[in-house]
Amino acid sequence: MHTNKDQKIILDVKNLHKSFGIKIVHQGVSFQLLDGEILGLFGVSGSGKSVILRSIIGLEKPDSGEITFEDKDLTKLSERELIPIRTKIAFVFQNGALFDSLTVEENLSYPLIEHTQLNSEEIHQRVNTMLELIDMKGSNHLLPAELSGGMQKRAGLARAIIIEPKIILFDEPTAGLDPINTRRFLENIKKLKSKKITGIFVTHDIPSAFEISDRIAILYHGMIYVIDKVEKIKQLKDPLVQSFIRGIEEETQYA
Repeated sequence: MHTNKDQKIILDVKNLHKSFGIKIVHQGVSFQLLDGEILGLFGVSGSGKSVILRSIIGLEKPDSGEITFEDKDLTKLSERELIPIRTKIAFVFQNGALFDSLTVEENLSYPLIEHTQLNSEEIHQRVNTMLELIDMKGSNHLLPAELSGGMQKRAGLARAIIIEPKIILFDEPTAGLDPINTRRFLENIKKLKSKKITGIFVTHDIPSAFEISDRIAILYHGMIYVIDKVEKIKQLKDPLVQSFIRGIEEETQYA
């Protein structure tokens, strides 16, 4: 495990096992997320990358293993106990997951109303600050249906981070975006990175992951095959690692 001694471990995933019926997905997944880093997570289709993210916030329960955050094993928490955790670990869904009937401002305000003591003026100010950050200034009164796909994803990102979580989980955030909108989304994440955000970036978009990640982990046959800094991953001669770098996905069946 290659870690920077100056960075503390903010999330510790140990020996996760998970099956869906006869399909074995995880066979001992272990890795650590360091405070202030973005960890890119690669894996072939069906390898369980998104299942890891969903397990972290309690949407899936591993069959065994531990996920430690703030001295708590998240796998042991009840739905009620997970509520405050989900204000500290945000999930950025593929489709933005906005409430269709609420405006952009109402969507972004919702977590602030639910989880903070801010007054209406403070909420409005924070929403405007966030919209400026994601290059959507003035879109407060638009409904999700009036936004492009790229804008919906950026608004979803803004809603996830507006309560200033400690960790952000990105689940294929650039999937379905054209190159221009992908670039805009990445620039937004880079702005957040300058504020020292911590996150896990699950993606098939290898160039994007290399651009914003500090380290890369490759999930293969239900375990972390390799984890290291981006530059070291790029230099590895291992055929499997090279196949990911070239963006080639093996059609691997998990028995």
